[in-house]
Amino acid sequence: GHVVGRRPGMEAGGELRVGFVGAGRMAQGVAQGVVRAGKVKAANVLASAPSDRNLGAFQDLGCRTTHCNSEVLQRCSLVFLATKPHLLPGVLQEISPAVTRDHVIVSVVAGVTLQTLQQLLPVGTKVLRVMPNLPCVVQEGAVVFARGSCAGEQEAALLKSLLSACGLCEETPESYIDIHTGLSGSGVAYVYLFAEALAEGAVKMGMPSALANKIAAQTLLGAAKMILETGEHPATLRSNVCTPGGTTIHALHELEKGALRATVMNAVEAATTRARELGKR
Repeated sequence: GHVVGRRPGMEAGGELRVGFVGAGRMAQGVAQGVVRAGKVKAANVLASAPSDRNLGAFQDLGCRTTHCNSEVLQRCSLVFLATKPHLLPGVLQEISPAVTRDHVIVSVVAGVTLQTLQQLLPVGTKVLRVMPNLPCVVQEGAVVFARGSCAGEQEAALLKSLLSACGLCEETPESYIDIHTGLSGSGVAYVYLFAEALAEGAVKMGMPSALANKIAAQTLLGAAKMILETGEHPATLRSNVCTPGGTTIHALHELEKGALRATVMNAVEAATTRARELGKR
């Protein structure tokens, strides 16, 4: 067959090379997920950051590191942008000359729209926007992504196959990304708060704290796994736990008195609204 010029970052063996511009917690989480799941070899991952502070985590994984953002573009075909939002315009200006039609650019930067990314990158660049959450670090993340106008099925499939290594991964319209931030990005913190309160209730009743924390965490994990694996509505699973006149219904009555559901709905709304405000700046 005819010889095709090699795409940037695709080695002779056709192995995918993945780059990270910015090496903070989110970048580390995604890198750990894809490397540990065997999706990409650590030696084929290159991360850049201005200081060595965050690059250590990549070096520990066996990945390559650099201080030069453009080098990442020269060596990798799939590049994650993971800088702080206020630094992104400057970084995009710096890397734009190195961006080609063959690159797939994936932004995990909070509050920066596809429209903005496409304006700041060369015309025709394949861009996708991703919103992960922190448990990506332990391969139990929840990730949604949306694609820009030049990114097609192939790019979406590639990204989904990579990010499935980090947990749940769903393609959505861009308008869902702020809601996902309020539900899942910030949501892990609501769950930690709830876990802490569960354990403290047990401590109050006489159980040692270390044991209570462990049991509370496993309770959350088990409950979540049942929702995912049975496909049942949470309300159905909840009513299955309630025996007439039993312990659970007495406890649930107290949660209703404290307006747990309304409070949590308000929390998701507040975080979503804030995410939308940050995106408009």
